[in-house]
Amino acid sequence: MQRRVLNAALALACAMLPALASAQPRTRLTVYTALENEQLAPFKQAAEAAVPGVEIAWVRDSTGVITARLIAERQNPRADLVWGLSVFSLLQMEALSMLEPYTPAGAEALRPNFRSDRSPMTWTGMDAFVSAICFNTMVAQQRGLPRPGTWADLLNPAFRGQIAMPNPASSGTGFLTVAGWIGSMGAERAWDYMTKLHGNMQVYTHSGSAPCNNAARGEYGLGISLDMRAVTLKNQGAPVEIIVPTDGVGFDLEGTAILRGSRNMEAARKLADFAVTRAANELYGRFYAVLALPGVQAAVRGYPAEFEQRLVSQDFREVALKRDEILRDWAARFDGKSAPRN
Repeated sequence: MQRRVLNAALALACAMLPALASAQPRTRLTVYTALENEQLAPFKQAAEAAVPGVEIAWVRDSTGVITARLIAERQNPRADLVWGLSVFSLLQMEALSMLEPYTPAGAEALRPNFRSDRSPMTWTGMDAFVSAICFNTMVAQQRGLPRPGTWADLLNPAFRGQIAMPNPASSGTGFLTVAGWIGSMGAERAWDYMTKLHGNMQVYTHSGSAPCNNAARGEYGLGISLDMRAVTLKNQGAPVEIIVPTDGVGFDLEGTAILRGSRNMEAARKLADFAVTRAANELYGRFYAVLALPGVQAAVRGYPAEFEQRLVSQDFREVALKRDEILRDWAARFDGKSAPRN
């Protein structure tokens, strides 16, 4: 009898172990990001499944806003980790000694230009996004707009009031576009180009996706936006042609980094380890076509090969260190046509 009671007690204890394990407190990681809103739930679900004991609490905003917030908080960091932010921003933070040196397990397998060149690393890449032109073919037909093939073609007077692009101070897409022009044309020619383009500009939005969305709805003839928004809208049946200018396109990397001063360093390192895995890159490949880990096939349909073929030569660190200067100059010249901030 006593043995049966003991066996029953042991069986009950074993049955309760999974429940007890799941009831253990999880480490709450505050993760700052500029990922698109629709990406937050699948990223959180995948990470929490892969890294037991971790709970992600997102703080999400556009690239410029989240970067400014991180820098403003640098003396008393509130974020444990950044997951999904422009490498221009990460390198600016690196220069301010804000990033924790850590090389995630397996990070050496990433493409060389998709990872920090420091040892230990300060950031790792996830994917790339590229500037693109969303050209509404129906609006073009109605308003007699010619199909542009180069950035220079946008200076045609026919496009006056027909162009939207992101404000580079608030949008990572806007900044990578400006950085691409500076990289391909040189600073003097690029500023001259932007001054002429400003005459045709209707509005500078505070979202990188908005100009393509605006163009798809027929509000403007074209929007300067990012590759994946253009591909997504075209796949959904929007009357847009994706134009990859033959004179080269700017691009940026999204990356992951641990904040120096994180109070949850062990858990942050585990999440950083997950961020470079094949599983994580397959997750990125649901939303982006150019990925950090070689050999991972993106699931994106209809992605033009011209994007990878026309990337401009980009010195990410040099541009990152000049970011504040570039944005001050841009605001002084062009901010008058920016959309009101919400």
